[in-house]
Amino acid sequence: MTTWIVLLRGVNVGGRRKLPMAELRELLAEVGFENVRTYIQSGNIVVDSPDGDRDSVARSIRGAIEGHFGFAPHTFVLDVDAFDAAIAANPFPQGEQDPKAVHFFFLAEPDPAADLDGLRELATQGEEFVLTEGVLYLHTPGGFGRSKLVERLPRFIDTEMTARNHRSVKAIRALV
Repeated sequence: MTTWIVLLRGVNVGGRRKLPMAELRELLAEVGFENVRTYIQSGNIVVDSPDGDRDSVARSIRGAIEGHFGFAPHTFVLDVDAFDAAIAANPFPQGEQDPKAVHFFFLAEPDPAADLDGLRELATQGEEFVLTEGVLYLHTPGGFGRSKLVERLPRFIDTEMTARNHRSVKAIRALV
């Protein structure tokens, strides 16, 4: 049995792509996942599965959601070791004191052509970021919602990504 951390992109945002977590937990149990846990309403899931293949787990979850709810969200699946490595590599200890100011953008795949200079030009005073192969770490002391860097991020990093703040990352890890 493998424990997987699943992050769905763009669910329950602005009243669109509604995905009730209780119903999602039931659905995932019906399709064979065990010990299904969720954190808040933004698509944070921890499941146990006999399937040890990350891509297969992603396809199964995405397919179940599409069949039941009518849309297929981008589905990021990490094993516990990869999630722990992302937490350990966080270069911004400020997240412990201000967990809403440090964000983890989990990348679907690395983007070796990411325009980091362009991102630096957008960063406001105090904003910092570090890009690794699988995660963009971002510190936004002035607020995530007011960051021009966040608003324009997809123009500079060309891969699917989903963001969680430090508080959410720690809470998701606690579900394991």
